[in-house]
Amino acid sequence: MKRHVVILLAVPLLCIAFQNSLEARGAKRYLTKESTVDMTAMNSVFLGWVDMVPDDWAVHGYNDKTEWAATINRLNNAFQRMCQTKFLPGRTITGSKEKGDENAGDSDLYIKFADVRIDYNKYYLYLSLHFIDRKTNTEIAAIPARAYYGDDWGFEKYLKAALDEVGVKLQVEILGGPLKGK
Repeated sequence: MKRHVVILLAVPLLCIAFQNSLEARGAKRYLTKESTVDMTAMNSVFLGWVDMVPDDWAVHGYNDKTEWAATINRLNNAFQRMCQTKFLPGRTITGSKEKGDENAGDSDLYIKFADVRIDYNKYYLYLSLHFIDRKTNTEIAAIPARAYYGDDWGFEKYLKAALDEVGVKLQVEILGGPLKGK
């Protein structure tokens, strides 16, 4: 009986400790719309390339540049699919095929990612967001570089989780808030 009481008391304390450890890491979520531009009518979105610097392969523990470049490609492709299916459903999403691909075609909105930096020690992906109206080819909004936390184990998985947080931020800025029940 005492053992059950100890377990029942320990589990909530562990949950509180875990939550506090996330807060200590600064695991902030950006769920408030910061731009003043209404982008809800922009149905065709072109996503730029999230450039995670192929030349940094050794810094991130990869055996060669080719292996790290393949990881960058996988992460960008997965991010584009998640924007299409989860973060910006109902919108036509196209994306860059590689770094430097800015051929946004006839899209309404071009989202450019800049100032990309990876902090492996804190599990952060830093980047800034630039929203460009393709009709006028002018920047209509920008979100400064900030940390997006990747709450997952393993280098590639934490970067995917951080990109998911970026997807939520895009959802907030374009749709006006996070989708309910998602």
